[in-house]
Amino acid sequence: MPATSKAQQKAAGAALSAKRGETKKSDLKGASKSMEKSMSEKELSDMASTRREGKPEHKSDA
Repeated sequence: MPATSKAQQKAAGAALSAKRGETKKSDLKGASKSMEKSMSEKELSDMASTRREGKPEHKSDA
């Protein structure tokens, strides 16, 4: 599942880092914290590896 925004891609990268033990889970906030708990390492890896080019900074609600 590819990321739909730059912010989502960054959050997935932070969650993946914590899941792998490279950073502390206690350092996570917001979306990255819930992503780390609810997604597998494979799902996070797929989302974090999404190219940022052409993506909006944040996903619009509409």
